[in-house]
Amino acid sequence: MDYKSKIMTEVEALPESLLPELFTYVKTLQPKVAAPTKSKLTIKPKSQSSVAENTIIIYTDGACTGNPGKGGYGAVIIDGDRREELSAGYKLTTNNRMEMMGAIAALESLKSNSKVKLHSDSKYIVDAMVKGWAKKWQANGWRRNSKEMAKNPDLWQELLDHCKIHDVEFVWVKAHAGIPENERCDRLAVAAAHGSNLITDRGYAG
Repeated sequence: MDYKSKIMTEVEALPESLLPELFTYVKTLQPKVAAPTKSKLTIKPKSQSSVAENTIIIYTDGACTGNPGKGGYGAVIIDGDRREELSAGYKLTTNNRMEMMGAIAALESLKSNSKVKLHSDSKYIVDAMVKGWAKKWQANGWRRNSKEMAKNPDLWQELLDHCKIHDVEFVWVKAHAGIPENERCDRLAVAAAHGSNLITDRGYAG
């Protein structure tokens, strides 16, 4: 007699009053099947690397020893793994012109139309570009209002022209706040202003 037949014989010999208890016991021996669970989808955040890779980061600053006086600008350009620094010094100019020349020199150095994030501690530049003031001055024949002409129209024109070529986002940063690239631009600008072979700022009419 095989094992299963032996069990059946013993079950049949049990009194009927014990069968419900037996069936209950047998159910406890059955393996429990876990309810199917839905797999959770892991949603990964969109990568920001493509934006960073395609955007050229620029920091610029200007300096002047007296206003007007000897001046200089500095710029740091970061394009992926490439890093470039620019600076130049002028015999007689203003601080605002040096701030603007730093931005213009940096944009002028780019070889093709690019997406650019340009950082400057000059509210003069950032507000005029972000708030559209420079375009309004240009449209009004470089008049700020009925009584006052806009200063530095030659440089505003250059800056606006470069912004037609490049997609430029202007970002204001606080000066001397420990931002490494901004601090570096400041050192470049100051060194250029105190350097030799200073250039004549032909657009300065002071």
